[in-house]
Amino acid sequence: MDELLSNLALGFSVAFTLQNLLYALLGAVLGTLIGVLPGLGPVATIAMLLPSIYALDATPALIMLAGIYYGAQYGGSTTAILINVPGESSSVVTAIDGYQMARKGRAGPALAAAGLGSFFAGCVGTVIVAAFAPPLTELAFQFGPSEYFSLMVLGLIGAVVLASGSLVKAIAMILLGLLLGQINTDVISGVPRYSFDIPELTDGIGFVAIAMGIFGFGEIIMNLGRPAEHREVFTKDVKGLWPTAQDFKDMAPAVLRGTTLGSLLGVLPGGGALLASFAAYTLEKKTRGRPGEVPFGQGNIRGVAGPESANNAGAQTSFIPMLTLGIPPNAVMALMVGAMTIKGIQPGPQVMTSNPELFWGLIASMWVGNFMLIVLNLPLIGIWIKLLTVPYRFLFPAILSFCCIGLYTLNNNNFDVYMAALFGVIGVIFYKLGCEPAPLLLGFILGPMMEENLRRALLLSRGDWTTFMTRPLSATLLLLALAMVVVVMLPGIKKKREEAFQDAD
Repeated sequence: MDELLSNLALGFSVAFTLQNLLYALLGAVLGTLIGVLPGLGPVATIAMLLPSIYALDATPALIMLAGIYYGAQYGGSTTAILINVPGESSSVVTAIDGYQMARKGRAGPALAAAGLGSFFAGCVGTVIVAAFAPPLTELAFQFGPSEYFSLMVLGLIGAVVLASGSLVKAIAMILLGLLLGQINTDVISGVPRYSFDIPELTDGIGFVAIAMGIFGFGEIIMNLGRPAEHREVFTKDVKGLWPTAQDFKDMAPAVLRGTTLGSLLGVLPGGGALLASFAAYTLEKKTRGRPGEVPFGQGNIRGVAGPESANNAGAQTSFIPMLTLGIPPNAVMALMVGAMTIKGIQPGPQVMTSNPELFWGLIASMWVGNFMLIVLNLPLIGIWIKLLTVPYRFLFPAILSFCCIGLYTLNNNNFDVYMAALFGVIGVIFYKLGCEPAPLLLGFILGPMMEENLRRALLLSRGDWTTFMTRPLSATLLLLALAMVVVVMLPGIKKKREEAFQDAD
């Protein structure tokens, strides 16, 4: 306990420096703004901002990116409630009851419930990260190449199981990601692979180009393809900002349930925050409310508070696998791993010992960031409503120009812009086919790392494949992965899984 307190003291001393406070504020404001703008999620934003972190030190850069992530979880609920356009995939569920509340002129209580629930869940999530990260890191030091390989197999299978929609499509996306990750120069022999004599491909496809193309450009093209009334903005007067005493009574248990669920599910690979919000909504529907409360789907405040708390708690605890094991549980964490690599930090268990200021500073900044967000969001509700009246035809050219400038400055080369444009078209095809693009990013990030650990493990064991099963930790991880596959194939579970994702739609 004393060690935890001294570590947190170190973290707060790092987080409270003027530079880091400013970057936390910048991240929180940007994140909220991004969450509010429909069709622009934290993945696209962090992808756009990756070029800008080259000039920054690692700690302020990661504090800013983390702020954008949990800020977007807040902002996503704002548009979901006001205009029924979830700014974030994890806010899809919030829109069901939140928008109905807004239509009844109760947007204020809905937004306040989302904000307060998010703040509470964010704080609890941060406590969990601070408490559980060190013991997990101790465990991570037991990992050799074969354990890392098995852990990544488990991560990829987890992403398949938890991806919304068809399992076959999720597997196809991961395999495509793994294949795209093979375009590079072979680590051991130094021979370019699959570069088709294009010099720019010998270093591999830029992660930023893929992320920005599929998520940024792809989303924008899809939004433009929708009829204008689907992007239409709802600007009814907001009456009464604060929830009533009865609202507080209704939402308090929902916030606690959502926080607990989110904290547990955020650690899982795949869309922790997204899955948490779906699960919390289903749980609230199954939980008996007081007599005479508004039915679900018609503006029940529990339907806003529960999922919002869950997705924020999930967003915080998803930092645990990324910080302790170097395994990104979702697309945003994959980008954070990319950012750490850009800054020359090898993500994994050694971060805590070799960069304690970065590690604890980042955790302390989450508290600071969550506090900033609640202070920012409650007074800014009126401004967000005004911002949403800007026609989309003015918004998207600005977003596109920003993307292209960011891409060009990566390597001062047009090639990255062309790659992103190509992946933008591919992204649109994925959306049309109903494929979830996040597993592709996960496969792309983990592919080269898996290959490297597989080859290292085989070199150490002199080509003996049984090394993965004879080492106890590696065997346990592979058996867990197998169990996941078996469980998800059971007819009852398969049906429940489909129902859960259908409910959310």
